[in-house]
Order: sequence, then C-alpha cells, then structure tokens
Amino acid sequence: MDYQNWGPRGISAPARTELPEVPVERGMVLEEVQSGWVGAVTRVEKSGGMHVVALEDRRGKSRSFRLGFGFLLEGQPIRLMPPAPRPAAAGPAAGRTASGSVRVAGQRAQVAKASRIWVEGKHDAELVEKVWGDDLRVEGIVVEPLHGIDDLAAAVADFRPGPGRRLGVLVDHLVPDSKESRIAEAVMASPGAAGNVLIVGHPYVDVWQAIRPAVLGIDKWPAVPHRQDWKTGILKAFGWPHATKEDIGLGWQKLLGAVRTYADLEASLLGRVEEVIDFLTVP
Repeated sequence: MDYQNWGPRGISAPARTELPEVPVERGMVLEEVQSGWVGAVTRVEKSGGMHVVALEDRRGKSRSFRLGFGFLLEGQPIRLMPPAPRPAAAGPAAGRTASGSVRVAGQRAQVAKASRIWVEGKHDAELVEKVWGDDLRVEGIVVEPLHGIDDLAAAVADFRPGPGRRLGVLVDHLVPDSKESRIAEAVMASPGAAGNVLIVGHPYVDVWQAIRPAVLGIDKWPAVPHRQDWKTGILKAFGWPHATKEDIGLGWQKLLGAVRTYADLEASLLGRVEEVIDFLTVP
C-alpha cells in the first residue's frame, strides 16, 4: 500500500480533458454529433463573423455547420478550428504533381492516344493543363478547347468515338434544365456515344469560378449584374483593366498564376476532371 497517497480524495469531479484542436481541411471526413450528419469538407467560409464548414455526404448533398465543438474525426471528438494559415505561393509537395499524384521520375511523355478531353474554351484548357498536365502527358491524353458547345453533337459525330477512341467533355454551367444539359442529353443519345463518351460539368458560369476565392484573398466571387458580361464584370469589381480582349486575357493570367495545386480549386471541378481522366485511362 502507498501510504503517501492515503486520505480523502475528490472522486465526484473527473479530471477535465481538453479536446484536440484540429484545423479544418478540404476533404476531411467529419461527423456533426448533434445531427449525425457525415460528410467531406468541401469549403470553409466566413459568414456573419463566424467560420462555417460545408460537409458533402456520399449522395452529393451538402449541409453547413459552425466551426467549434461537436465534431468527430475518425470517431474521436475534436474542436474544429479555422484553416491553418496558407503559406505564400505554395507549390506541389516534393515528389507530387500539381494534381497530387505521385510524380513518375524519368517518365517521358507518351505518344498521344486517340482519346481526347474536350473543354469549352482556352481558359478551361489552360487550367486543366496547369493542374493535371503532368498526369495527362504520362497517359498520352490531349486536352482540346471547343470554343463553345452549341455544335457539340456535330463535333462528336465527326470524332467518331468508339472502343480505344473515347471522348471526355467538360462543360461549364451543367445544371438541370439548362441549355448545356439539353445539349449533353442529345449527344449521349446519339449512336456510339454510350460507353465511349462521357460528358461532365461544373455548376459555375465560367471556369474562373472554380478557383477558390480564398486563393485570391477574397471571401467570395463578386456578383455581376445580369446583363453585364461576366468576365468584364469580375475584372471591373477587382479594379483591373477590363475594356479589351487583351485585358480579359491578362486578367485570366493573374488568376491562373494564383493556382499552384489541386488544393486551390473547388471540389466540384476536381471530381469531374478526375472522373474524365479515369474514364479515358481505365480499360
């Protein structure tokens, strides 16, 4: 017996335990205890002076919760904290491509395959190339801009998709009942499309919006009046030159320069591009 510890003890109040403080990160899977909602972090934003996290479940539905107590990470209670400060100009981790893939040392670019990725415009192509370019060169997949999808059906017919000649198409503003969704449905109903053509899209008016606002040092993308050209309105809101096509191009290069890795893009674009790459490369 340890006589040094003999005597009355307080056993009614257990020792207080401090929950670990964990900075929120995109892709982190959490459970919100009160509601039982389980989902992956898709975004974090500041609203009404407090940080709010959006959790997307496996069915694609999303709910938002205030950061703080009441979350489980891998079954353990935590205090969910705001994101860790972002290091300036962070590039890909050593041994990784900008898409997060393991870099293949000494790998030469493959001869281009017949399969293709089509995107709506030049800016879409440049963004995909910056983040996924290393991966696509290893796979031998070429990205080509369409300059709009109004004639997509005719372009697909000319391409003549089939086994070993697949086509993945990334469309802007692919939401229910939109012009884009109707075009996509018509193309997928055409002969030879099933199993050889995949059309996916993101919900944004333009691929510019797929860049996370925090990367640009803003809380959210500016609202543009309905009848104003969207890109012109965005550059005007930023206080950048916006009167000419050259101004638009230079503005895009500034935005593109802020993108270093996949972590700088919204999950709704990341998932769709990865889906297309898998479609074109998995037998």
